[in-house]
Amino acid sequence: MTVSAAQPSHASLARPHPAPEPCALPHPHITGRAGISGFPSPAEDYAGRTLDLNERLIKRPAATFFMTVAGDSMEGFGIYEGDTLVVDRSIDARPGHIVVALVEGEVVVKRYELIGQRPYLSSGNALYPPVAIFDLECQVWGVVRSVIHEYAV
Repeated sequence: MTVSAAQPSHASLARPHPAPEPCALPHPHITGRAGISGFPSPAEDYAGRTLDLNERLIKRPAATFFMTVAGDSMEGFGIYEGDTLVVDRSIDARPGHIVVALVEGEVVVKRYELIGQRPYLSSGNALYPPVAIFDLECQVWGVVRSVIHEYAV
């Protein structure tokens, strides 16, 4: 399902993904060595250590969903067009959290802040001023736990 946005600064929902199978990937424990001549065995780097991205990024599977970012409003916070957000609905939003919210019928990704003891949703781009939400219809859908940013290769 895609949410249309009036401004390019908002995010669109990604289609729901089926629950992924656990997949442990090699995760070498790399340490620096000082004062030792020669090279360590390459096999040491892979001895019994793996990384499952589902386990690492998804703490509460039943309360987690993904979104694909559209727009440039969060670039100052390291969130770019095309990034995938891992959003956790079970976390209560606190000031400083990046949240996904429904504001006046539009899905947005913003930073939740208190300015003068009043709630605002702020972008990471000076072109978009903070949005005062105390007089608006606003529902927080979840807190962004992780950002997946892929490089063009």
